[in-house]
Amino acid sequence: MDIVTTPDPRLRQKCRKVNKITAETLDIIAKMREASLEWEKAHPFELSAAMAAPQLGFDRRIIIIRDDLEDKKNTNFTALIDPEIIKAEGKPAKDYEGCLSVPAIYGLVERPTKVKVKALLEDGTPVRVKAEDSLARTLLHEIDHLDGVLFIDHIKGQKDAFFKMNDKGELDPVDYDTEIKDNHNLWGDDEA
Repeated sequence: MDIVTTPDPRLRQKCRKVNKITAETLDIIAKMREASLEWEKAHPFELSAAMAAPQLGFDRRIIIIRDDLEDKKNTNFTALIDPEIIKAEGKPAKDYEGCLSVPAIYGLVERPTKVKVKALLEDGTPVRVKAEDSLARTLLHEIDHLDGVLFIDHIKGQKDAFFKMNDKGELDPVDYDTEIKDNHNLWGDDEA
């Protein structure tokens, strides 16, 4: 399946709750896992850490998170259905974020370092997840997708916060005024 990328308006919509887990729900999750791993094969320097359902065009509150955010060999993902942030806290920290739906652009995004989330697993079991650091950041990034928010929205107007990956897998600064500010492929009809 093709990953939905900016400026597609489906990325800007608030997704509907799943409420009841059906065969369709499980099919969406399977497609998300498959698409994440296919994307990763085409991007040798990157790890597909997570995905939200709207990134495949599904209007559902579903995310998947890789079980190990450091190990490309571990291809297991946990699905969280109807995830809700209970609490986000901790001293805010900046770190780099990328997104399958924002091709070639990375950002230095400030987020809380701790989060508590409640959700359902694929089998309907309710869970509460306490996360810190990278996992907290990933959860916040993916839940943002379910509300139509992209990581670039958090750094809009910050000239020194945008980067591109070079052919060595390193991040280089991007000229905000020429490559980001009025780039309709990122923002759609809005301007930064």
